[in-house]
Amino acid sequence: MRNLFTVLLLLSISTTACFAQQPQKPTASEIYHDLQQLNFLGSAMYIAAHPDDENTRLISYLANDVHARTAYLSLTRGDGGQNLVGPEIRELLGVIRTQELLAARRTDGGQQFFTRANDFGYSKHPDETLAIWNKEEVMSDVVRAIRKFKPDVIINRFDHRSPGSTHGHHTSSAMLSVEAFDLVNNPNSYPETATTFGTWQPKRLFFNTSWWFYGSQEKFEQADKTNLVEVQTGNYYPSLGLSNGEIASLSRSMHKSQGFGATGTRGNQNEWLEFLKGDFSEGNNNLFEGIDTSWSRIEGGETIGGILYPLEDNFDFKDPSRMLRPLLQAYELVKNIEDDHWRVIKTKQLEQLIIDCGGIFVEAIAQSNSIMPREKYNVNFEAISRNNFPIALESITYPSGKTIVAENKTLAPNEKYTLEATLYSDDTTTSGPYWLREKGSLGMYKAPKNLIGEPETVAPEQVIFNLTLSGVKFPIQRNIVYKYNDPVKGEVYQPLEVLPEATSSIPEKVIIFSSKDEQYIPVTIKAGRDNANGTVQLNHPEGWEVKPAQPSFNIAKKGDEQTIMFTVTPPKEQSEGYLRPLVSMGDQFFDKELVTIDYEHIPYQRVLLPSEAKVVRIDIEKEGESIGYIEGAGDAIPESLRQIGYRVTTIPPSNITYENLKDFDAVVVGIRAYNTVPELAFKQPVFNKYVQEGGTLLLQYNTSHRLVTEDIAPYSLSLSRDRVTDEFSDVTFLAPEHPVLNEPNEITQADFTGWVQERGLYFPNQWAPKFVPILGMHDKDAPETKGSLLVAEYGKGNYIYTGLSFFRELPAGVAGAYRLFANLLSLGN
Repeated sequence: MRNLFTVLLLLSISTTACFAQQPQKPTASEIYHDLQQLNFLGSAMYIAAHPDDENTRLISYLANDVHARTAYLSLTRGDGGQNLVGPEIRELLGVIRTQELLAARRTDGGQQFFTRANDFGYSKHPDETLAIWNKEEVMSDVVRAIRKFKPDVIINRFDHRSPGSTHGHHTSSAMLSVEAFDLVNNPNSYPETATTFGTWQPKRLFFNTSWWFYGSQEKFEQADKTNLVEVQTGNYYPSLGLSNGEIASLSRSMHKSQGFGATGTRGNQNEWLEFLKGDFSEGNNNLFEGIDTSWSRIEGGETIGGILYPLEDNFDFKDPSRMLRPLLQAYELVKNIEDDHWRVIKTKQLEQLIIDCGGIFVEAIAQSNSIMPREKYNVNFEAISRNNFPIALESITYPSGKTIVAENKTLAPNEKYTLEATLYSDDTTTSGPYWLREKGSLGMYKAPKNLIGEPETVAPEQVIFNLTLSGVKFPIQRNIVYKYNDPVKGEVYQPLEVLPEATSSIPEKVIIFSSKDEQYIPVTIKAGRDNANGTVQLNHPEGWEVKPAQPSFNIAKKGDEQTIMFTVTPPKEQSEGYLRPLVSMGDQFFDKELVTIDYEHIPYQRVLLPSEAKVVRIDIEKEGESIGYIEGAGDAIPESLRQIGYRVTTIPPSNITYENLKDFDAVVVGIRAYNTVPELAFKQPVFNKYVQEGGTLLLQYNTSHRLVTEDIAPYSLSLSRDRVTDEFSDVTFLAPEHPVLNEPNEITQADFTGWVQERGLYFPNQWAPKFVPILGMHDKDAPETKGSLLVAEYGKGNYIYTGLSFFRELPAGVAGAYRLFANLLSLGN
């Protein structure tokens, strides 16, 4: 059992580091900071619902001021939100936000964990949330995370006592945490993880409150704070050259897909924690009060502390390598302590400290960024020791122990040792986010048991450099990665990935057939090896016709592509389904698409998803052809409109003039444009003139927070947080005779079937009498909202404001959403 436990803990630690990041090369000050963390034996876990919910000030304070092992448990990966940096939504957005959280933790010093809960979108009550998530499974993941990490202190971001007052995911995260606090020490609760990780009892549980939860700063100042703990989180760290507020802002700014860039703050800052459960003395502001966080916490730890504490007190900033001998002495002692939990953690920390103090650098670089399962591939190895300590490279092995290179090579000071070897991959599965390998449910992802909670998949290929340091055996495990030189960026690291022999893709993910005419659909085959040849067929819904049946392809070089054109003929009547390419090579079949995610702030990633495109045959009429589009926070509306025959022109903010707008049949403004495009603060008079002279302007939803201007319409219009999250909610036609419900397409209740994730969000709740509310809708047990679609005549034209989630519905191929959107654009034409 002990060996199994140790292996699982090692896995949990090794997978928290992103395997495609450039290697860290810490300064002496950063090494000193790591030594301080080595000498602190205490842990804290922060728990909330989404990426961005975490309080980075408090996480940074715990990691960098207290020096505690600090983790953030985010119940979801943020899959249900919007994306300000690109077109990815849903699963791919979850991949991006996962990496943004990992980037944030690399910045503030924390670790990152998840549950299998899927962010299915906004939820108004925890009852709905926990029903969709499957409360028992999410609770088992929360219990698992606590038992594995073993925090002394748990801190909730949200209040468990306020169901229905905020996002249901938020309240649910707190409710689960409070309940889990009493379950994790019971071996009969979720016995499988109790057996694997042992039971655990955290010392205390807090709620990270603030004036916001009291309604105002004034109410908070007047509140009874007897049960509150005030923590100073504005300290300055001379060894890092940063204040805690500056680190927290840098961490917060990693949430770029949500537009959460933050300015660094200096000076005193306070956080307030409400004590909820456990053992804590009133009036104390030491979160670890009464917990032994010294080396004395573990049996045999006093001897280890006797070696390490003097190193911290007398740290040699000029030459940290002088600490190597006592560090190795402590390393040998730590490897033999009885406490499985702390042995694994402190061994890992000591290993990294020894590597950094010695200026030891080892890496394994593949000569290609991808391999196939069970393929041979070439790797370049490098090892160098930049100190005068006696160090030798005995061998390089696979993790299984099988030898790759066996030669006892003394590493002379500052002399690089390199060699090349051919390796063989034992991998039979392909790379990619482990939680996307199997189709889950609306509320839950599926995951292998050994990976539940981990932020990302373990690197597929690893090696071990077996060193001896003055006779002490010292293995260093490294992920095999890919590296190349970019003329602009310089040294660039990417993950080595295991990919199939071929992938396929259809560029457009939703293809609309607005008539019975055939369309040419391209399917692109990408080779995962040299000399890739075979056939491809395009599976299709019943009633559709596809030609040719099984064309062949032949691709000479790995990474090259070949595009094959299929002719697809729709049925006469309305129909929808999926086109799915199936590639055949010998006796193997491949049905995945390779999606690349490449942004500067997160590691390069490639994700394998089912290769498919939704096809929809709908009867749709439209008036007008030419549409101007002003981009907001990013959506796929322009592509969707082109699908049904519109000519769409993107208009840069600097080109928004009446002369540039007047010839468009309609102008559409993208989602959250008035939140993200500063130039729009001065453009409303241009829009008003365009409408006044006969144009149709369609403005999609904005949030009331951080508007660049309150002047967003020709008449008064007040935005709210009203939303309808139930995509199946009843819809009432408030103005059944209005043209937008009748011309050129007659809109019926059937057009509101098949909507995804929600009806809409951030509806106006007050508007001038000139606006006509078109639709009424509401969530269960909630009052009817009437602001989802407002239309006003202004001069000769029409102004439309809508919070309906067209940005989700059109890319999802919802037929009724297309028909309604076409009516909106046709208004006045």
